[in-house]
Amino acid sequence: MAGRGKSAGRPQRVTLHDLADHAGVSRATVSLVLRKSPLVAAKTREAVLESVRALGYVYNRGAANLRTQRSHTIGVSINEITNPYFTELTAAIQRAFLKHGRVVFIANSEEDPARQDDFIATMREYNADGLAICPSRGTSRETLRRLKKQGVACVLVSRDIAGSGLDYAGHANEAGMCEATEHLIGLGHRRIAMLGGNDLVSTGRERRGGYRKALGLHGITIDEALVVEGDATRSFGATAVRRLLALKDPPTAAVCFNDVIAFGVMLGLRQVGREPGRDFAVIGYDDLAEAELWVPGLSTVRNDTKTLGETAAQLLLDRIENPDAPVRRVVLQPKFVIRESSGGRR
Repeated sequence: MAGRGKSAGRPQRVTLHDLADHAGVSRATVSLVLRKSPLVAAKTREAVLESVRALGYVYNRGAANLRTQRSHTIGVSINEITNPYFTELTAAIQRAFLKHGRVVFIANSEEDPARQDDFIATMREYNADGLAICPSRGTSRETLRRLKKQGVACVLVSRDIAGSGLDYAGHANEAGMCEATEHLIGLGHRRIAMLGGNDLVSTGRERRGGYRKALGLHGITIDEALVVEGDATRSFGATAVRRLLALKDPPTAAVCFNDVIAFGVMLGLRQVGREPGRDFAVIGYDDLAEAELWVPGLSTVRNDTKTLGETAAQLLLDRIENPDAPVRRVVLQPKFVIRESSGGRR
């Protein structure tokens, strides 16, 4: 059995000493390069990185975690990642954390609080440094308060849960929808529908609240027949607008909970021979990349997903570094974008 040392049948892990010998530098210099320190000259850095590539060095994250008590990982739970807005937001959050050297694990809860809770538990098992959560419909305040009591760094993104005690980054949804509705009122519309959303999540409550506020400010009686709950889908938008047009006193315009519903409304209008922007005014919400490409272009309220992702990431990183700091809320102002779908003055 002679000759069967510890290296038999198993390749040895490349060490910092191996890299230092190969690159002709000190072990301390190698360590600085791997930690992306700005103190190392560019030529030396490239020599070390070439040795990393040549020897196939893999950073021992487990050992580093033991030294720093940090995993440099972040868990991101999104309520419905197939929704284009949340797809854009997820990408923005990931980019923001990657800039700070964090590895991101993403979960799609599909509006299921149980699935969301399972992901949170898994991230805690793997010692994730923090969590960014866009809460699924039905998320309990108690669940989030428990995370805070347990010392888990966490930020809520886009959707808020009142009384959670957690940091929050989102948009001023009520103000955005109020401005959109007032734009239609200013064009002469008085029968304005509100399509999509519900009061079960903060964005739904806030946007519907903005619609009601605008009508109230201009003395327009709210007709509940024109306030239609529904899923954020094109099919809902198309079906809803066709039904509204069949009313004895139909609306002449609609503000929609999001752009996807608005796209469906424009399709539904054409199915009954009406032209968006000419025969019926349509406004969306979110300003997806697709909105500008539609014919007519969709008037909408722009939510800046890039800034929101960066804001959420910074809030969470600050919370990780300062667990006992006061709770922070950052609410970004949306921007109303006028295109052809809202039409001209009546």
